Amino acid sequence: MAANTKSTWFDETSNASLIADQAQRLKSFIHTMADGKVTDDEVKTQEQRVVKLMKEIEPQLDAQLHERVTQLLAEITAYDMMQSLNMMQSARPMSKFRG
Repeated sequence: MAANTKSTWFDETSNASLIADQAQRLKSFIHTMADGKVTDDEVKTQEQRVVKLMKEIEPQLDAQLHERVTQLLAEITAYDMMQSLNMMQSARPMSKFRG
């Protein structure tokens, strides 16, 4: 992507988020998923990348935009956690009570 081109966060037609698509194209994500396992070290390294970006960007935001970006990050995190839990619950076989 060219330096002056702004990436799109959502599909204009469906309003679906494109952030996950972009995340799946990150070299770090591709490298981590190559062996089908996510290690504690890989999670920690990803956390370090996130914190580094947050420290770089946060001081550039005025108070109002900081509050909105904070809300956006929280909503994305909540969405990711809910989606992960939903997938785990859907994959888990339903047991039947036999009393």
